Amino acid sequence: MHAGVVRRKTAAVQLEAEIRRREEVLRQTFRRYVSPRVADKILEDEQLRDTLLSTADVRAHAVVLFADLRGFTSISEQLEPHCVVPLLNEFFSLLTEITFRHEGTVFHMAGDCLMLGFGVPLEQPDSPERAVRAAREMLASFGTLACSWKERYQIDAGLGIGINEGDVVAGNIGSSSYMNYTIIGDTVNIAARLCQRARAGEMLFSGALKQSLDAHGMDVGATPLPPLRLRGRSHPIDIFCVPLGTRMQVSAEPVSA
Repeated sequence: MHAGVVRRKTAAVQLEAEIRRREEVLRQTFRRYVSPRVADKILEDEQLRDTLLSTADVRAHAVVLFADLRGFTSISEQLEPHCVVPLLNEFFSLLTEITFRHEGTVFHMAGDCLMLGFGVPLEQPDSPERAVRAAREMLASFGTLACSWKERYQIDAGLGIGINEGDVVAGNIGSSSYMNYTIIGDTVNIAARLCQRARAGEMLFSGALKQSLDAHGMDVGATPLPPLRLRGRSHPIDIFCVPLGTRMQVSAEPVSA
């Protein structure tokens, strides 16, 4: 065989191998934030994949969920640092696994708090139901984990969750040396405030999310609370509470994305 032909074939094989390697790197990268199924959907959509890897921002309608570990300050005071880190790993592993089961996206993980999104970067018509189901499972599963911590370390811990629905801006934010794909906007800020207000074992959510749940026939047994007044806003926000143990009734199963 002619040497030139051999070189071209070798180059083609090497190029194909490099493309496969890069695709696998992208797949593993996306799977750090989303479920394997969602990661595969992103990689199959060339336009969406390129958007996520660029510096352009995208406006989207999403459901934002914050989950915060209650009692972390006390835990840090009672236990040695080498004991606290494994607890946080257990905490984040549990919540991340639940997030992926409901095909949510992990946008931020810091300290003892987790920020999740549903309906972004992939649209999900049933994102409100997904978020509430995920929150419900998190509260129940963390109760079991908290009991385990109590037996092992004699510490008390709880989980508070805040959820809001609305428009967000999604994009890669940061500097030339470090960037992070995340979501920002008023919707995110309100979800964070709701999480701060939630007591251990509670999920609090906005009237906007309640309207979507009602429209889809999902009764979560929510109790209305006094409207939440936020600095800089002229009107208070209607909020609702679902304590741990309240049964949810759904008229239909969630639609697969």
